[in-house]
Amino acid sequence: MDQISSSTQKAHHQQDVRFDEILNRLRGCQGLVEEELQAYRTIETLSCEPQDTKCDYLVSIVIPVYNEEATVARVVSRVAALPLNSELIIVDDCSTDKTAEILARVADLPNVQVIVKDQNAGKGAALRTGFEHATGDFAIVQDADLEYDPRDIPAIIHPLVLGEADIVYGSRFMGDVVHDESFVHRLGNWLLTQGSNLFTGLQLTDMETCYKAFTREAMEAIDIEQDRFGIEPEVTAKLARRGFKFKEIPISFYESRGYDEGKKIGIKDLFNAFWCIGRYGVSD
Repeated sequence: MDQISSSTQKAHHQQDVRFDEILNRLRGCQGLVEEELQAYRTIETLSCEPQDTKCDYLVSIVIPVYNEEATVARVVSRVAALPLNSELIIVDDCSTDKTAEILARVADLPNVQVIVKDQNAGKGAALRTGFEHATGDFAIVQDADLEYDPRDIPAIIHPLVLGEADIVYGSRFMGDVVHDESFVHRLGNWLLTQGSNLFTGLQLTDMETCYKAFTREAMEAIDIEQDRFGIEPEVTAKLARRGFKFKEIPISFYESRGYDEGKKIGIKDLFNAFWCIGRYGVSD
């Protein structure tokens, strides 16, 4: 019994030390953002040339979060450091770890809004809440797990700014950047994308991508019903049927994580996604 108690205390101590390290970084969050900004200054930024259709745009970056204490601070600082006129809308889907405490410390950053839900409902529900609070000309989704690199966001927004598209998807499969060693994940993604294309008439390569960007008109044209990962085929089908113009561009980085690292999508979500493809491919 004493050994079990000692082991438990040791585990709690290690967890507290880890959390203290995160909080120490967050106490200097403004400095963290500045450090990220220095690194991001070397990337190609989205410029406002005279031929651009508008230069005073606002981008709403919606970040759904659930139990991401290890990565959420880095995601927020990296997104905040992007050379964009943006607002960050972070929706905590009733996390049970230290995520809420971390987000409480970044809530005071400029143009950051943190919404904490009192019940866990899923990614779709979190995005629905985030979009309701978005005030930007454009909106884009950013996951909180660092599978995607926020430095790809300016390039994804660019076609929207130029009026070349209403919706832009950042594809993991248009280049040689995919770092997902799971054949099952790649096969599932391919099947879902092809099934979606069959109903929508689109020629997407990555319907399931996190990086989906919308104009305000497109964002407000549909009501999101799916609470979990069914949101991906749902919004694709609904927006395609309404005649909005889609564009895909390749992203430069993707690093898949495993279930032991916090990946949340499961086999039930796969079957639900197929159901959503047929359901919303026919009608709302």
